[in-house]
Amino acid sequence: MKIIVDDLRGPEIASLIGEHLHNMTLHSPAESIHALDLESLRKPDITFWSAWDGHALMGCGAIKQLSMNHGEVKSMKTSPDHVRKGVARKLLQHILEESKKRGYTRVSLETGSMDAFLPARRLYESFGFKYCGPFADYKEDTNSVFMTKVL
Repeated sequence: MKIIVDDLRGPEIASLIGEHLHNMTLHSPAESIHALDLESLRKPDITFWSAWDGHALMGCGAIKQLSMNHGEVKSMKTSPDHVRKGVARKLLQHILEESKKRGYTRVSLETGSMDAFLPARRLYESFGFKYCGPFADYKEDTNSVFMTKVL
């Protein structure tokens, strides 16, 4: 698996992010969806990575800089053909390593509270993320859970 910084211009990424946004609508009410579209992911405070096996897109993930020492994991998504192959684990490991290089002392995230998000929550727990209250501009929401990890 090769992980690269992605400019979000390829059709594979557009399709995967589109699928990610659509999936959010299946499990969360609109006001509780915090996933970013392609244009929002192109902001200078976000670094976006994609994971590839040759020409096959395996997944993606991003980090948003919240402050000089705090980052937020965004847009973690595994391509349907590559689920349960360790893609999300490798991407999250890459994001955390990059966060340390940037001098972040904490990384946080928001994910859904519904059963559909249980695999994601278990992944984050396995990396030492702990449940916490809302951070940055988030508000308390029964459809969201917030997690953080001290680096």
